[in-house]
Amino acid sequence: MNLFDYLATEFAPFEEKPFNPVDSAALSQFCMVRAEGVVPALRERKSFLNLGTVVENLLSPAGRSVRFVDALRAELFSDMFTGLVPEKIKENLFALAASPRFRDMGVRDYLSLFDTERQTQFAAMTFVYKKEFAYVGFRGTDASFTGWRENFNMVYDAPVPAQEQAGRYLEAVAPRLPKRLFVGGHSKGGNLAMYAALRANPAVQDRIERVFTHDGPGFKAGMVGAEEYAAIRDRVHKTVPQDSVVGMLMDSPADLDLRVVHSSDKGVMQHSVFTWDVEGDDFAYVDGLTDGARFTDAVVTQWLARFSDEEAAVVVDALFQALEASGAQDATEVLMGGPKSIALLGEAAKNIDGDARDVLAGALGSLAETAAREAAQGLLQRIAPKGKG
Repeated sequence: MNLFDYLATEFAPFEEKPFNPVDSAALSQFCMVRAEGVVPALRERKSFLNLGTVVENLLSPAGRSVRFVDALRAELFSDMFTGLVPEKIKENLFALAASPRFRDMGVRDYLSLFDTERQTQFAAMTFVYKKEFAYVGFRGTDASFTGWRENFNMVYDAPVPAQEQAGRYLEAVAPRLPKRLFVGGHSKGGNLAMYAALRANPAVQDRIERVFTHDGPGFKAGMVGAEEYAAIRDRVHKTVPQDSVVGMLMDSPADLDLRVVHSSDKGVMQHSVFTWDVEGDDFAYVDGLTDGARFTDAVVTQWLARFSDEEAAVVVDALFQALEASGAQDATEVLMGGPKSIALLGEAAKNIDGDARDVLAGALGSLAETAAREAAQGLLQRIAPKGKG
């Protein structure tokens, strides 16, 4: 089974079967729907007014909430879906609207912030089930260069604007929601859910039953202290596929329980939760990450450690100059290309100015060197004679 099979066959209400990780994954994907004009806007805006950021949800209707079926508007479909697999996001909308488990759930408090100058891409919405519980969901990365630039900024800057907005959003909606709270998201959305939960005031934080991060990256080293993690660690449910790359990026506490899900796809497409296997009312888990995922994690970790924050900022700036020079229509065309991405970026770098080209060439070269060294070390460990004793 996959997520769509689950939505097509799980009819039990939440009173019979409690909210679970698969439910969270389904709602996290609805967060990828551009819901302007459909989902009622967050009306408490005073926390966001001083940002000078474009508030796209100004077009959203007034009112308390809508249902998933209200989003079934064909005239909006051409611009409504974003992310790595927009057609799957569309299919997920239809499945939620049809599901007796989900179809009467209320959707409300939509907020979308997008600002190219401030390199900000953020969206969130809240799902309410009767007076029983609410799920506060955060959008992952869209296909825009701005959204991806903010992701890369996380390597050297903390917090980035979307993380700050996530904290503000949770504080703004929580007072009007049922006592029981779930918080979650996929990819960048998972990172935002974690940040919001970590930074929430104690009265809100105590109401959170579970934080779901589906293949969401960690944080810049030193950004979150051990005591902060300790406050929510036992309530964090982090899932990654067996070939995870995104979910292993940056720092997470060593004692955070990591659940590895079996994916039916390969490589970068495992990042999509629609490829994750489902068993009953949970995902199908495996014993651990593949050797390839561990190798990639080791390489990226060592490579990033080479750069100071200032150096990383220069590299990221050069990277996005190359992306814009590549002629790609959106960032996913290059950055989600798997092993081909480095070659594509190297080719695109020929079209940018000399200083930026040298910076990017040096960074890509050091990445290749790190990968080669890690591969050689792994080979030596496999062929070295075992010690006696």
